[in-house]
Amino acid sequence: MIDIPLGDWVEQAVEWLSANASGFFNGITAGIDGMVTGLQSALLFPNDYLMIAVLAVIAYLMTSKGHKPFTKGAWKSAWGITVFTILGLLLLQFMGYWQETMQTIALILVSALIALVIGIPLGVYSSRHDAADQVIRPVLDFMQTLPPFVYLIPAIIFFSVGNVPGVVATIVFSLPPAVRLTNLGIRNVQQDVVEASRAFGCTQRQLLFKVQIPLAKPTILAGVNQVIMLALSMVVIASMVGAGGLGQAVYKGILKADMALGFEAGVGIVILAIFLDRVTQALGISRKQVSDEE
Repeated sequence: MIDIPLGDWVEQAVEWLSANASGFFNGITAGIDGMVTGLQSALLFPNDYLMIAVLAVIAYLMTSKGHKPFTKGAWKSAWGITVFTILGLLLLQFMGYWQETMQTIALILVSALIALVIGIPLGVYSSRHDAADQVIRPVLDFMQTLPPFVYLIPAIIFFSVGNVPGVVATIVFSLPPAVRLTNLGIRNVQQDVVEASRAFGCTQRQLLFKVQIPLAKPTILAGVNQVIMLALSMVVIASMVGAGGLGQAVYKGILKADMALGFEAGVGIVILAIFLDRVTQALGISRKQVSDEE
């Protein structure tokens, strides 16, 4: 029988990279750790109740669906998530999970930001180059279908344990929707609009930034929502390599068979999931859509 030691080859490649590119990985570790630590400190610096008020205002403004702020129509469309945000965060604060909640938000935001910074330009590039799309597509399939536990192993080797390997694993897991939906949104822009823009003398840059991306904005923002939600879904898995936050509390509950601890932290993750989902979904709703609905 033919024996193909694929796993051994991958292990050797990882070991070679760890030995010969340690400076590069140390730089990434320092950068990501600094971003996470800085954002956590910023979120934890204000008074707890002040931060709850800030997040509630963000929820209100983002979900008012294009209405003028603080009008009857805006309040009618956003009151549910605003009240939910206040009550949900107060519950987490009263249960003693405020620090873990802010740590989780920091991990999600840093992971999602890096994934979007990488994913959206890749999506734009693949939408304009069919050959690149044919190469990128199977790589994205591989990233989405490979169990997250598998790439936690090289993440630990390259970045030790802590928040950084958790963030890196989360980026790998949540990156594909940003690429796919950006690519899809730009490709789905009507060709007659593209041809008309070219006929009026648009350069390739003007066509991209003034025609294709604005028209593809709802699809791209749907990708933003998916990236954030996938990043949140990695919270517990990332805790297995030392990432902090609510995921670590859930993981401790699993290890200790502590139902109370696991349930409380799990409820916190659900509250964050609903908050982030509603806020990011509202990004794609325009004032025109609101006027059409009305």
